[in-house]
Amino acid sequence: MAAARSGAEGAAAGGQGGPSGSSGSPGSPGSPAPAASGRAQLFTAVVDTFLQKLVAAGSYQRFADCYRCFYKLQPLMTRSIYDQFISQLQAYIQEEIQEVKEEGNLELLLNSLDKIVEETENRDEPAWRPSGIPEEDIRSTMVPYLLKHRSYLRKVLKQKEEENGKVAESVLAGRERIAELQQLIQARKHAWQAISKEQRELIRTFTEPQ
Repeated sequence: MAAARSGAEGAAAGGQGGPSGSSGSPGSPGSPAPAASGRAQLFTAVVDTFLQKLVAAGSYQRFADCYRCFYKLQPLMTRSIYDQFISQLQAYIQEEIQEVKEEGNLELLLNSLDKIVEETENRDEPAWRPSGIPEEDIRSTMVPYLLKHRSYLRKVLKQKEEENGKVAESVLAGRERIAELQQLIQARKHAWQAISKEQRELIRTFTEPQ
């Protein structure tokens, strides 16, 4: 529709002594939109359609009508100005849209959405739907999660108990070793005291007057 309307306006301008034919500017309406097999391509097709309708709304005939006096004096210059204006306008809009796509990471998000939809379509089990009873919906959602979390906590608790058991065994073995060392120290202490006593008695025997 945009291409037909632009062509009709150009033909009308040629009949009135104005510019003939289509605008001839870059990206003029009439070019076919790309096939929209995904949401990213669909978004691109929507943008292209918007630009086509924008160019069709601001046709050369309307531009020339707004500057009729200048057009009558310099028709070629008027056409050149229009072409440059449309080309820069399209480039500016495309640049702004591309910046929005990059900042919002739209292409990746749309592709991810396509992948999610594709995986959902290949899924055999029915999708979850609310039953209309909030208590049952919450229970059906939370109970599996809580059971899974409880299983995880039990597993962690068992690991901690095993670790604590090993630590307790190590502490008990250390205490037994310390007790053995204490006993050994006491035995050596008593032996040293006995030897020291014998030495003193022997020395006393040699030092006593005859």
